[in-house]
Amino acid sequence: MAINKKISIAIALLLLTALFTLFNWFRLEYLSLFPIGLLFVYLAIFQTEKFFLFIAFLTPLSVNIEEYVDGFGLYLPTEPLLFGFMLWFIFLQLKKPFLDPHIWRHPIIITVLAYLTWVLITSITSSDPIVSFKFLLSKLWFIVPILIFGTYFFKNHENRVRFLWYFIAACSLIVCYTLVHHYKYGFGEEEGHWVMWPFFKDHTIYGAIIALCLPISLALLKQKGRPALSKAILILINLILIIGLIFSYTRAAWLSVICAAIVGALVYFKVNFKLLSFVALLSIGMIYAQWDKIQMVLAKNTHEHTTEAFDEKIQSAANVTTDASNLERINRWDCAYQMFKKKPLIGFGPGTYAFEYAAFQDPENLTIISTNFGDMGNAHSEYLSALSESGLIGMLLFMSVVAAIFYSTIRLYHRYEKNNDVKILIMGIIVSLASYFIHAFLNNYLDTDKAAIPIWAMCAMVVSMTISLSASGQSKGMD
Repeated sequence: MAINKKISIAIALLLLTALFTLFNWFRLEYLSLFPIGLLFVYLAIFQTEKFFLFIAFLTPLSVNIEEYVDGFGLYLPTEPLLFGFMLWFIFLQLKKPFLDPHIWRHPIIITVLAYLTWVLITSITSSDPIVSFKFLLSKLWFIVPILIFGTYFFKNHENRVRFLWYFIAACSLIVCYTLVHHYKYGFGEEEGHWVMWPFFKDHTIYGAIIALCLPISLALLKQKGRPALSKAILILINLILIIGLIFSYTRAAWLSVICAAIVGALVYFKVNFKLLSFVALLSIGMIYAQWDKIQMVLAKNTHEHTTEAFDEKIQSAANVTTDASNLERINRWDCAYQMFKKKPLIGFGPGTYAFEYAAFQDPENLTIISTNFGDMGNAHSEYLSALSESGLIGMLLFMSVVAAIFYSTIRLYHRYEKNNDVKILIMGIIVSLASYFIHAFLNNYLDTDKAAIPIWAMCAMVVSMTISLSASGQSKGMD
């Protein structure tokens, strides 16, 4: 039977290859996608785990067809695959439930479902319901297969490691491609904004994803008992990611890595949360009391991000006087706030910011890179995006998701006494998620596959590890 099955698979693959070749021979490129689609369907149905891992590998390699077709954004091949897998997963779950019922009590799942419910409500009241329901659908095909199914898939520690391996390996390939491409232009900063195309739209999301990958890659390297070849590959991947991060010229990514490392240190040394809260409140009070002096100092900062010096690039992040990038970000934030004031409770509708913000631009805030048509994208903040699109409740629910993620992950980390592979991985997840959600104050990428898939996958890992730990009846010393 095993031989017959292998022969059947080989014949099927040969037929699919023949169809693909035939369609291309007759220049029927669109029809040539049909056999590829059939192959993906086969993998999803009969090789579900391999299909899930395949998505992890394909994510960094995906391309947004909006770059080629105006007015229609879709990441290929990941989003169609996720949509199909979502339908197949729902069918299987309805036919014979296999998810652990305890997941529905987990803080991450509860807050995500509450947030999605509010997104649904504000999609109905949206200024453009079609845009908002498309936004909701895209959220579902990320969250349902990756977060919900992921809680089942990631019960096995090896599955967690393999998923992260596939993702960071593919990311390192894209970084290599970018560095080679960038080398042709002498690693110039201006070229550094687009040399990662078509895999990344620009250097900001490219830098954010590298910053997200680096803590995970370091955590995998630190795990015990790893073969010498595996360690050598991970050392190489880490070097590639560090070089890629440097030459991404993304100040927000650099700062997010530094801040995330501080978060990791605070968790590792078990710094008291009450003490942190007191220091945070004291800092806010001092900033408020010295705000006039701070504004005067900021006004004197004229460091541009186009400078070649690394220290001056970091200083330019606080330049709100002449730096066009920073000023445009302030313009977008102000638009989001003005939109919130217009519709404070329900917002303009999920996904509508890009279509609405033009009317809220203050002429005094316009920069040399602003457009009167408001066709330059998003709010440059996950939090303000939620505020403008789903109102105050939407932002608070999104923040509750973030709070639940960190509360659950940090609590899970401290439940392990021994510094085993699982605990090392959890620390990597904490720092990785911190890098993104700190970066999220300055940019928003959760509507893209390259950010949403790894983030929801790590959340699923936290949920599955928490349930497994609780089921074992152990909280300390678990191997």
